[in-house]
Amino acid sequence: MIKTKSTKLKQIKRKWYLVDAKDKILGRVATKIVAFLIGKNKPYFVPHLDGGDYVVIINAQKVKVTAKKEEQKVYTRYSGYPGGLKKETLKALRQRKPEEIVRRAVAGMLPKNKLRKQRLKRLYIYGDEKHPYKNKKFLISNY
Repeated sequence: MIKTKSTKLKQIKRKWYLVDAKDKILGRVATKIVAFLIGKNKPYFVPHLDGGDYVVIINAQKVKVTAKKEEQKVYTRYSGYPGGLKKETLKALRQRKPEEIVRRAVAGMLPKNKLRKQRLKRLYIYGDEKHPYKNKKFLISNY
């Protein structure tokens, strides 16, 4: 009788992925990034361990959205105080902080559990092509 061995934390090997978001649709590229962060692409994936990889995203300000989302999609946040509701369209957020668009899309697709913060720490987003991880051996994603 063959027994299946459970994955241990020591067995997890993390890789680095470079994703160029230029002219890619936001939701499509975000789902691929989430799969890398969770580790779904690995043969030893288990949902209770954080077995994901590092992901570096470049050209985040050039990501595309479909239809009229540029003007109609609204990001809200609330401070908890009266009058503390802040609303911002995708267009305004792209001008102010373009990396935040991709970060919010990816964070919204991650499972809401204790591993979420660890996974988001391995996500590095840059608005243009410059990034400080030139010496890493990247697996370039064509998504």
